[in-house]
Amino acid sequence: MTVLVTGAVGFIGYHLSTRLLERGTPVVGLDNLNPYYDPALKRSRLEQLETTATRTGTSFQLIEANLENQQAVNAAFVEHNPTQVVNLAAQAGVRYSIENPAAYIQANLVGFGHILESCRHHGIEHLVYASSSSVYGGNANLPFSEHQSVDHPVSLYAASKKANELMAHTYSHLYGLAATGLRFFTVYGPWGRPDMALFMFTKAMLEGRPIQVFNNGQMVRDFTYVDDIVDSLIRVLDKPAAPDPAFDPANPDPATSWAPHRVFNIGNSNPTPLMDYIEAIENALGIIAEKQFLPMQPGDVPATAADTSALEAWTGFKPNTPVAEGVARFVAWYQDFYGV
Repeated sequence: MTVLVTGAVGFIGYHLSTRLLERGTPVVGLDNLNPYYDPALKRSRLEQLETTATRTGTSFQLIEANLENQQAVNAAFVEHNPTQVVNLAAQAGVRYSIENPAAYIQANLVGFGHILESCRHHGIEHLVYASSSSVYGGNANLPFSEHQSVDHPVSLYAASKKANELMAHTYSHLYGLAATGLRFFTVYGPWGRPDMALFMFTKAMLEGRPIQVFNNGQMVRDFTYVDDIVDSLIRVLDKPAAPDPAFDPANPDPATSWAPHRVFNIGNSNPTPLMDYIEAIENALGIIAEKQFLPMQPGDVPATAADTSALEAWTGFKPNTPVAEGVARFVAWYQDFYGV
């Protein structure tokens, strides 16, 4: 079995690829190492993956290419003949989607279409792809459940992820492609993205700068530690989506289908106020942050919370890492990696 992981040197892709290599599963990575954030961090992740592959004696190869390049994507399937695909490559970030929407259309829609076409033509047993909690958009009915409507996105990033779910479902219906979409809730941890709050807050605090706290601190997030995300990913990957025999077309449930397609929330199911999250960083660093309180940003939502009962029923696993523990692990990694 070989797994193709797109976005393999991204935050989640790096952790997933590491886990696959450690269990002896060959990995073919596809990543464009774009400059959305510091490519040097991505290169460092790549070095770590190569070291892990050598240590475990498991095959790892990286193809440097864009998902938008259909020829390159198809060539990866032809040359390496993967049996399963995990699509984590995407243009990330809610705020950046307001500044540069075209990047999301190309990477998240056109690029994902190329992945689906290659899966269709190369007999892929299971496609697992990254969706996002952002698809819940303007919904204020917490906790968010897969059974709820996701028809009111508030950013193009969210809309692109909802579109991915619809595109994948169509391929499951028309071509029998087993596909599972995972709605990640605010992932954090070591090797994280520099554009996310934990990284930015830690950096600013260590440099003696104020941190920007939006919506005057009145935010709640279902922060989910990256190891829990990877545990969920592995378990879902090993159990391909299947048609739901109880699906009723007269009363359709958004969470299931007559086709081999499923969507699952992956969250900690423990919504945490932003100010408590900041306090966890302060405790880990031994620094009290200077806070600059600002209004809500366009495209953002005040609160998220995940109902993960469907994930538990499907995999027997529930994310459970406490925020204080996960934040402390990130801070330890950051100080070691940057020597501060």
